[in-house]
Amino acid sequence: MPRVFAIGDIHGALKAMRQVLAACNPHPEDQLIFLGDFVDGWPESAQTISFLIELEQKYSCIFIKGNHDIWCESWLAGEKPNIEWHLHGGDATIESYEKFNAAEKRKHLAFFRRMKDFYIDPHNRLFIHAGFSSMHGPMKEPYVSNFSWDRTLWEVALAMDKKIDKDSKFYPKRLLLFSEIYIGHTPTLNYGVEEPMRACNVWNIDTGAAFWGKLSAIDVDSKKYFQSDHVKSLYPGFRGRSI
Repeated sequence: MPRVFAIGDIHGALKAMRQVLAACNPHPEDQLIFLGDFVDGWPESAQTISFLIELEQKYSCIFIKGNHDIWCESWLAGEKPNIEWHLHGGDATIESYEKFNAAEKRKHLAFFRRMKDFYIDPHNRLFIHAGFSSMHGPMKEPYVSNFSWDRTLWEVALAMDKKIDKDSKFYPKRLLLFSEIYIGHTPTLNYGVEEPMRACNVWNIDTGAAFWGKLSAIDVDSKKYFQSDHVKSLYPGFRGRSI
């Protein structure tokens, strides 16, 4: 039976991505759903994008766009770099592109432009980088920036977990729309956790690869998860980002 893997925020840690892929050992019929933030942090952002472009030739892949990907896409399109981007890993990404020619950068730009804001699978599972605010779901979201920036979905799930029954009129309507929701964006390290976290029906797969944590992937059916080594051990001498 084909498996579906949700993969957390990579942040330029190609070595960690290779470790996780080897651990998952996907078959050609399996599906890989990447939850965004492919760049910024570790020194192989451009190389990570090249790797993913090649990967989608071998597997069924879904690429969700994260906030860091939006910044990088804007820069590749020739726009002035966002000041916040420089403060959150953008410099490492720019440096990783130094040996890439114009044609390669255009190919990467096309890749960023075809990323999805979110994906809903046949089992009514939502995959999104950050979240959404509308009680009617991301399809009716008035603030599309929430797809890549919102943290309230995860915060609500944490606050409500095991506190109110799902059939209560007080239960958040956002959490009733999907059988499960898979997100990245908010590192589980913020809560002192290095593994994927679940709150209500929301699974957070960002285990802090941008910082001192690990890159994670989860089999969404069995809930078995796979992790890289601590990313900082894979890039000795490189600081990465500060949490």
